[in-house]
Amino acid sequence: MSVVEQYARAHVVTDEDDPGAVDPGAIPVVLRYDPDSDPRSVRIGLPGTHEWTFSRALLERGLRAPAESGAVRVWPCGRVQAVVEFHSDNGVEVVQFESKALVRFLRRTYTVEPVRT
Repeated sequence: MSVVEQYARAHVVTDEDDPGAVDPGAIPVVLRYDPDSDPRSVRIGLPGTHEWTFSRALLERGLRAPAESGAVRVWPCGRVQAVVEFHSDNGVEVVQFESKALVRFLRRTYTVEPVRT
């Protein structure tokens, strides 16, 4: 099987001004890489029907320094966190990850090869 799928926990970052707003805590996220479908892209699936596909190289660059391509921006946040920002017609979703989860996922993507038929 050549698909890499990894589950992670992330926090949605909000600019909510309501001091009584409840922090939803960590949300489950699916990190997915399918070299047979598109060897240059990764997917991040957020709860519900939100799934974003973007360049694996963008994710890799964004762990070291701010990087962006189209509707996706990635940047390191301190020493142990990374932020992925998704822009759409409906607004902006900002998701904060532990960097080590993203690094572990990226390493796994380099260990698989497309299925040759």
